[in-house]
Amino acid sequence: MKILIVLVLFIIVGSLGSALVYLLKDRERSPRTARALTLRIGLSIGLFVLLLLSFGFGLIKPHGLRPPAANPQQTVSPTTP
Repeated sequence: MKILIVLVLFIIVGSLGSALVYLLKDRERSPRTARALTLRIGLSIGLFVLLLLSFGFGLIKPHGLRPPAANPQQTVSPTTP
């Protein structure tokens, strides 16, 4: 799954780069520039939906930036200074 996500991200960046090249090369409104940017937007939305579905089905899990919740059954011993 990680390889697919990274591959799609590289394709998105490549599409953005090709749109820049077409924009600089043609010097005016070009259907190639619009097509490359449309592809980038479509891939970005598709990747977002893929990530949401993968998380929903449990294929990917959060990496845990939040600290774990305190266990209410665990006793806390007071510390003495």
